[in-house]
Amino acid sequence: MKQKILLVYTGGTIGMVKDKIKNTLVPFNFDGLLKAIPELKSDELDLENVSIKSPIDSSNMHPNIWVEIVEIIETNYANYDGFVILHGTDTMAYTASAFSFMLENLNKAIIFTGSQIPIGARRSDAKENLITAVEIAASGKVNEVCIYFEDQLYKANRTVKVNTEHFEAFESPNYPILAEAGVTIKYKSVLQKKQNQGLIVHKNCSDDVAILKLFPGIKLAIIRSILNSAKGIIIESFGAGNASTNTEFTLLLSQKIQEGKIIMNISQCLHGKAVRGQYETNEPFEKAGVICGKDMTTESAITKLMFLLGLGLTDDEIKAQLQTNLRGEITN
Repeated sequence: MKQKILLVYTGGTIGMVKDKIKNTLVPFNFDGLLKAIPELKSDELDLENVSIKSPIDSSNMHPNIWVEIVEIIETNYANYDGFVILHGTDTMAYTASAFSFMLENLNKAIIFTGSQIPIGARRSDAKENLITAVEIAASGKVNEVCIYFEDQLYKANRTVKVNTEHFEAFESPNYPILAEAGVTIKYKSVLQKKQNQGLIVHKNCSDDVAILKLFPGIKLAIIRSILNSAKGIIIESFGAGNASTNTEFTLLLSQKIQEGKIIMNISQCLHGKAVRGQYETNEPFEKAGVICGKDMTTESAITKLMFLLGLGLTDDEIKAQLQTNLRGEITN
């Protein structure tokens, strides 16, 4: 029986080919996909494609476009065995992380991939990334949102972009890779399917969020301004979740939390996590009641907060859910 896979094109470098007449890069015509990549032709595979209304550079990605893509998956969920989403690399980790929360009870593979060099260029990494992403989506061994890039399959909400110049563009700093592609694809972790649970699609992501990155000498006025700017704030603190012990800073955090702000602390470091009580400099967050985000990536933390704020929960429910491992985004 053929496996049906739907390619969803959102834009990005992977979708560019060279116009032989103008000698410029132009958006890829998916009608010619199998001509460009004959390896995708297979007796075991039925590959179809669809595009969002206006493909974009991923730097222009927005929650409204997340909803457009999610609705494509929702509409076609019963008709396909897996999905491959072609997406620009710059915000891929944000979109993939968001999808891990927006798609509850997911029982099929949703594989994000892209490329550092356009598919029409001679040294492009697009061809291998796309072929392998399709094979993984059709394997039946993956039942979650992932990113596939340069031989590695990553858990979506554990992934960050770390490089603009090499093919190894992504990393999963605090979680092992799910599979590695060599002569064969070696699956290191297989998520069990959820029995008798239908897909639940969440489409309301709040944009009432902000990120505050601490640095030595940051003015209290700047901190106050950012805390005032949104309902939910992610603080990127130093090392293992540390910050200045300045009393005014601690009092400001306490005041804003009392006013109803939801504030979570994560580490600026790629590897490791924010912890409670290890250093004296953890105390500002402890005393103020700031939530500890442990080893969540910035991309996962901010999209989880957007997702939870969009659910219409109470503040206490949001705070509890932020500290709960919903989709494997936190190491227990």
